[in-house]
Amino acid sequence: MSNPKNPLSDPKTWAPETQLVHGGGKRSQFNETSEAIFLNSGYAYPSSQHAEDLFLHKIEGHNYSRFANPTLDMFQDRMALLEGAEAARAFSTGMSAVTNAVMSQVRAGDHIVAARALFGGCRYVVEDLMPRFGVASTLVDGRDPANFERAMQKNTKLVFIETPTNPTLELVDIAAVAAIARAHGAKLIVDNVFATPLFQHPLALGADLVTYSATKHIDGQGRTLGGVVLGSKALIEADVHTLLRQTGPSLSPFNAWVLLKGLETLPLRVNQMTASAAKVADFLADHPKIARVSYPFHKSHPQYDLARRQMSSGSTLIAIEVKGGREAAFKLSDSLSVILISNNLGDAKSLITHPGTTTHARFTEAVRLESGITPGLLRLSVGLENADDLIADLGYGLEQI
Repeated sequence: MSNPKNPLSDPKTWAPETQLVHGGGKRSQFNETSEAIFLNSGYAYPSSQHAEDLFLHKIEGHNYSRFANPTLDMFQDRMALLEGAEAARAFSTGMSAVTNAVMSQVRAGDHIVAARALFGGCRYVVEDLMPRFGVASTLVDGRDPANFERAMQKNTKLVFIETPTNPTLELVDIAAVAAIARAHGAKLIVDNVFATPLFQHPLALGADLVTYSATKHIDGQGRTLGGVVLGSKALIEADVHTLLRQTGPSLSPFNAWVLLKGLETLPLRVNQMTASAAKVADFLADHPKIARVSYPFHKSHPQYDLARRQMSSGSTLIAIEVKGGREAAFKLSDSLSVILISNNLGDAKSLITHPGTTTHARFTEAVRLESGITPGLLRLSVGLENADDLIADLGYGLEQI
């Protein structure tokens, strides 16, 4: 901070809670305590030479808010500090962040290997969008790292995974897949939304890039959209930044400010939501009308040991398979009063959705079943309500089936 002799003057030595309050802060001449919102598109230069030097990257500064803005700087710096990354770039949505991360790392003729259990939009980018630009893809069962090894080709330049997966809460062994990608000269991208940057650190496990939908836990209150890509300076400041600069999926300064405010309370919210999720998972696992509960830190999870190895907590999402299929799942959801039906997640409010008819509706039934999305599957995002109220709400809904 202001005293360089203080051992706490280096933000990297701070605990996450402190980093998320003070990290990346840049005060104007007015010395404001809350981060300023720079709602401007352009910048005035003291001279023509200054402008030329900015555009030639001879000096640091800002020249256009499509790709650089002081409020975005603060959000990016704070996220990089939390993630342990060298650099970050913010995007207008989580899907624009994922699309940039993927597209920036491949060229026509390249090949992508991805886990087949992906959020619908992410799978679309890998499976449908990239082949239009001459980039082929192979999807594998991500639960076994050997499947990635078998799928690698001479032209494989990228491996893409999310873990835990959306919506089934399967896990992928990040360290094992990172080693495989590295051995074949490929980059690994990890979508870390479900685990949050508090509970899982993909870069430390060997990933090259990490993506987030900041719309989820980072905002955490259903107010705004946003995304972020993090990694080394070499990757972020070259391909990722260039594609962002030239294609323009920019985060607005106001939304960046909202996300900065969200980061200040991220540990408080996510820790409370996670504690409640564990209680809810215990209740559901013992209920006779539930066929299966998937929660990474519940001992019934088939990859429980991996979860304990690469995550520090189970996070806020639960996958629930209701006996009786779609009809029973709909009946449960429609009977709830506290928990809302919505396809968002990571919110202060508990949200439940039926992936087969919402987030993964565009896929065929065969593809859904291959990914573990059965007709009775529900995805529950646990919020900040009292855990006993959530359990009572779910208990009532199950009684109606």
